[in-house]
Amino acid sequence: MYTVLVIDDSPSMRRILKDMVNSIDEFEVIADAMDAYDAREKIKQYEPDLVTIDINMPKMDGVTFLRNLMRLHPMPAVVVSGEGVRGNDIFDDGAVGFIPKPEAGESMIKFQERIKDTLMNLTFLLKRYTLKKPKALKKPKKVSSSEIEYKIHPDEVIKSFPATFPGSRIIAIGSSTGGVESLLKVFKRLPKNLPPIVITQHIPYGFSSSFAQRLNANSEVVVHEAKDGMILENSHAYLAPGNMHLTIEKRRDGKYITRLLDTKKVSHHKPSVDVLFRSVNNSAGGSAMAIMMTGMGDDGKIAIKELYDNGAYTVAQNKESCVVFGMPAKAIEANAVKDIIHLDEIADYIIEFSKGKKRK
Repeated sequence: MYTVLVIDDSPSMRRILKDMVNSIDEFEVIADAMDAYDAREKIKQYEPDLVTIDINMPKMDGVTFLRNLMRLHPMPAVVVSGEGVRGNDIFDDGAVGFIPKPEAGESMIKFQERIKDTLMNLTFLLKRYTLKKPKALKKPKKVSSSEIEYKIHPDEVIKSFPATFPGSRIIAIGSSTGGVESLLKVFKRLPKNLPPIVITQHIPYGFSSSFAQRLNANSEVVVHEAKDGMILENSHAYLAPGNMHLTIEKRRDGKYITRLLDTKKVSHHKPSVDVLFRSVNNSAGGSAMAIMMTGMGDDGKIAIKELYDNGAYTVAQNKESCVVFGMPAKAIEANAVKDIIHLDEIADYIIEFSKGKKRK
């Protein structure tokens, strides 16, 4: 059973949508919301599997809410609206479905059929998402210190063997909260003829594939969701799947190859930036560029320091352009970065690095 939050400012439309969604065996409306602010609290409380969003809403329009949702709490969202002119644009904003509201003369039966067809076509994505989504937080309970999740060091998953001889150039990016939209901004400005790029973005399982497709559609760089054993190519980027650690290895011929690890969370995350960055240091060492972008927590702090100490070119996004200045701040505090740069400068720094130039 997939749970749904219905968001619409019209009480009558909320009732119609609730009845129609509840009539589908696999779906249940767990709550409804009258505007974006109400929806935000309901999402925190119920952690639904899917939200439906109207475009025309008071206080905050549905498009703005959708963009904020994809930036701060990516999850499956279907737009149900009379604003048919945005039918294509809302997919760029992160929606996974669009259902036009009934036009004059359309029967409720046909409208219900369209709702059912759309939702049933999304069950493959919802199944993947629900495997890894957070549990509902209806009644937070106190936990003892023994119940707190132990923070696993990268040593428990991948050992540190820093490369003594640098390999060919490679670019590694780590990001979390706010990273989806920030990465899109960077990739829109990247040209071809770049070294391979590897990315760990903290993103729910089931969303990494569609996010890789969004990056690919908005960049001259060819972007893939990484699979095990892929040979890294210039002008290609490889995004960690939402439930696996992405690492790289260097073959005897000097080419890099992807390796996916289905192990424990590291630094509270899977995929982990620490795991990716350490593998880059083991394989490429001083010939790598590592970029720490917006994100909450300190994942990546350990391995970016190892890269810095091994002569890699390390940079961090500055506070002013971060959605959350957590991961970059920790890297800076660890004296692990050579430059602190604005989001709008990241693409330029990547281009310069690909040509053998470094600012410092």
